[in-house]
Amino acid sequence: MADKNIRYLAPVAVDTKKDKYCRFLKHKIKYVDYKDAEFLKQFLNEQGKILPRRLTGTSLKYQRKVSSAVKRARHLAILPYVTDLMK
Repeated sequence: MADKNIRYLAPVAVDTKKDKYCRFLKHKIKYVDYKDAEFLKQFLNEQGKILPRRLTGTSLKYQRKVSSAVKRARHLAILPYVTDLMK
């Protein structure tokens, strides 16, 4: 008959919740520089879209500053609007 034990081919992944934090509040950064492209790339995905707060952990105040800095950098051609595999 059927075996009562359940067996998996691979071990079951246990999700460990990583604490999200606002890096601006932690490091006391007051100004988001739109000319620093390498720093702003941390808030973009591979296609060049701005990552949401729920993924980055950035507070609302600084998420707004990051989005305006990314938009300014795009306007001045420091960052591309759309790309394939930016990182």
